[in-house]
Amino acid sequence: MTENALLTFIYHFTANMRSGYNIAKQMFGVMLVRCPILLADMNAFYASVHQAMDPRLKGKPVIVGGDPAKRHGIVLAASYEAKAWGIKTGMAVGEARDLCPEGIFLKPAYSHYVDFSTRIVRIMKDFSPLVEPFSIDEAFLDVSGCGNLFGSSPEIALQLKNRIKDEVGVLCSVGVGPNKLLAKMAAGMQKPDGLTVLDLPDVPAKMWPLPVRELFGVGSRLEKRLRDLNIRTIGDLAAYPLPVLQKRFGLVGHVLHLSANGLDYSPVDPRSLERVKSIGHQITLSRDYYGYDVIEVVILELCEIVCRRVRLGGYSGRTVNLTLKDVEFLWISRARTLPQPTACAVDVYRVAVELLHRHWPSWKPVRMIGVSLGGLVKNAPEQMDLFGEKERTRRLHAACDWIKDRFGEQSILRAVSLTPAGVFRDRKGENGHG
Repeated sequence: MTENALLTFIYHFTANMRSGYNIAKQMFGVMLVRCPILLADMNAFYASVHQAMDPRLKGKPVIVGGDPAKRHGIVLAASYEAKAWGIKTGMAVGEARDLCPEGIFLKPAYSHYVDFSTRIVRIMKDFSPLVEPFSIDEAFLDVSGCGNLFGSSPEIALQLKNRIKDEVGVLCSVGVGPNKLLAKMAAGMQKPDGLTVLDLPDVPAKMWPLPVRELFGVGSRLEKRLRDLNIRTIGDLAAYPLPVLQKRFGLVGHVLHLSANGLDYSPVDPRSLERVKSIGHQITLSRDYYGYDVIEVVILELCEIVCRRVRLGGYSGRTVNLTLKDVEFLWISRARTLPQPTACAVDVYRVAVELLHRHWPSWKPVRMIGVSLGGLVKNAPEQMDLFGEKERTRRLHAACDWIKDRFGEQSILRAVSLTPAGVFRDRKGENGHG
């Protein structure tokens, strides 16, 4: 059977699923869940968090990022009220101020975003244990087998939306589909506060007319390469000869062809983080940072976050990676491997600072910083030192982790986070320095 024949068979088979679903329901008296995959996407997440924390901001044009007083930095997020004024992510703060003089400009509060994201995932786990976080403001949910408890997939999606709105205070758009790809595509079709079902039989009418750039996984560079083949819509890609795509793009071409036809076989994996090769965190700063002294503060804060996540997973790692971008988003990424695995922020920080000094001039501004720890191993044995310093450090980490687990991420901080250069300390929404 050829690839196209197989796709045709799958399409017609899926188109008849509704009748099969109804027959099974009548015969066995059970509630089967069609399209069991949900993708919850928080709308204008950063701005929505600030609006949830301060009800006075609701309905107002909230803009997160930069320093509005000095008119520098970029917009990291904007509420839908601000987007109505033409405000876009990545726009210069000065330009945003000119477009929206009534805008309320706030500096980011990253710890709050993490807390809100954690609360949302907990709500999702009340419906099913199969929850896979996709980003800080998105997560997949598999509700297969949950029909008798909560109803159909759209009913579960509505309950989820209502709970997130009532208990967390932010709106979300939920996509419902038979797989992760279609759930992701559906979530983007109606914003804000949307609920969209996208089944396989819906693909020709709802997906194929869209620009190919809107297909999940297609970025600007890939879009340009596809345009060179006269592929402009998702439908063009779905109908394009598979052998040509494979010859041009390799395995990526095969995946693109499947995606354009609405096919995705990846499961919702709540343990995906347990098999990752690295754990990292990055931040786009609200303004340019100049000088090693202030850049190193952010690097240390990132090392603390990364190593805490590594320890929570029961890992240690050997490869430290530092990524830096300037205002024009020209970037470098450099790595170094340690002789022994570690989950200690100080160890990772020392290496990251060495990479900074070696590969980034002190005069060059930094707009984005990322730190990751790779080469992860589970419960790796550690060589003890002669005077027990490693054991004391391990106990200190355990104590700090326990305090944060019980009282929140900001219950204990390094002193440098209290300086103007710190970005993760809550200052009523203000971070960085002028």
